[in-house]
Amino acid sequence: MPALTGKWEEALSPEFRQPYYRKLYQTIREEYRTRVIYPPAQEIFTAFHLTPLDRVKVVILGQDPYHEPNQAHGLCFSVKKGVEIPPSLVNIYQELSDDLGCPIPHHGCLVHWAEQGVLMLNTLLTVRAHQAFSHKDIGWEAFTDAAIRAVDGEDRPIVFILWGRPAQQKKALITNPKRLVIESPHPSPLSAYRGFFGSRPFSRTNDWLVSHGETPIDWEIPD
Repeated sequence: MPALTGKWEEALSPEFRQPYYRKLYQTIREEYRTRVIYPPAQEIFTAFHLTPLDRVKVVILGQDPYHEPNQAHGLCFSVKKGVEIPPSLVNIYQELSDDLGCPIPHHGCLVHWAEQGVLMLNTLLTVRAHQAFSHKDIGWEAFTDAAIRAVDGEDRPIVFILWGRPAQQKKALITNPKRLVIESPHPSPLSAYRGFFGSRPFSRTNDWLVSHGETPIDWEIPD
């Protein structure tokens, strides 16, 4: 796995010494050696590399990476340019258009958000090909919980966007009063019509950031 740097390394290096992480590291090495695993090993920590801890303004929590070829690249809900836009992201783009009037882009790469301080974090960071949640309970949950607590420890206004029950279960980790927590059903086709559509997370995030003296996120994805 690639190394973390900067404040992420400072915040999460104690995890590397924990028994669970040593076991996780060995498991992941063996999985990449013997199976097809996504994302590519060098992209496991993309979310941390693109969004330094001291620049996080918004956290969007996903579940586990996409498990089909060429999809996962270390940012939740995002796929690289040239890859078909997954159904959940189609719905995210529709809500973005309805909320802020942003044109719907022709690709699914969300690096533009990550580079502005939107931490696009899955609660699991790897997955076997074609097997959703196959790396559940091997240790990633403890590591990403530590990342959430690290963000919550930052002394500035930050928004947490929690889509779906698994993400909302992480709300207990968010205790800092300088937080806005936005919750709604998941954007997947199975649940988007139960309250994700019309939830206006993007404008609510920006209104709150501005009201707390922070610059808003430019949510429009350039083509």
